[in-house]
Amino acid sequence: MKKLVILSGAGISQESGIKTFRDMGGLWEEYDINEVATPEAWERNPELVMRFYNDRRKQLLGCEPNKGHYGLAALEKDFDVHIITQNVDDLHERAGSSKVLHLHGELKKARSSVDENLIYDIDGWELKFGDRCKHESQLRPHIVWFGEQVPAIEEALPIVHDAEIFVVVGTSLNVYPAAGLLNYVRRGVPVFLIDPNPVDVYSKVTFIKEKAGKGVEILKNELKKYL
Repeated sequence: MKKLVILSGAGISQESGIKTFRDMGGLWEEYDINEVATPEAWERNPELVMRFYNDRRKQLLGCEPNKGHYGLAALEKDFDVHIITQNVDDLHERAGSSKVLHLHGELKKARSSVDENLIYDIDGWELKFGDRCKHESQLRPHIVWFGEQVPAIEEALPIVHDAEIFVVVGTSLNVYPAAGLLNYVRRGVPVFLIDPNPVDVYSKVTFIKEKAGKGVEILKNELKKYL
């Protein structure tokens, strides 16, 4: 089977009711990113940061995967599918995708504030003060905040380089380093981009100007020629 690599962003989860950063005009649920999504915010006001991500987690538990998620999962019948996502939700996994790499962390997990390799599942929606790692350090959201390194990008690079088909869905390609992954697609590899909005790219791509759900349906027909 051909190796199909998919880079997904907030647009695919938007149809499940999860608001995108762009839709919020630079705000998340009325919070400025500098107040809730930076290491400095955690140092300055950990209670606010904790409450913010608890609310996001509670919201996620009420959301379900949509046609876009299920459509990508169904492609595993015919392709070796690898999803690299900028999203912190688990909707790809819940839809049945088996190979998902989260670039920016996972909302339903926590990690040690002194050892980033100690990662724990969160039972339910609430992470509390007093929840500690084995080193007795407070657990923090397992999220890559603005200003932090994106360690998973190193794992993503060889996946993208080995792609035989590359798909971008639901991302404006404005957030780096994820947006730079397109530069690692080998010359001659077909690239598809699903987004209802114009996306400025320099590579030769096949545009599918639809939202994720409908766009993935169109993609499935386009991919038949590669079976």
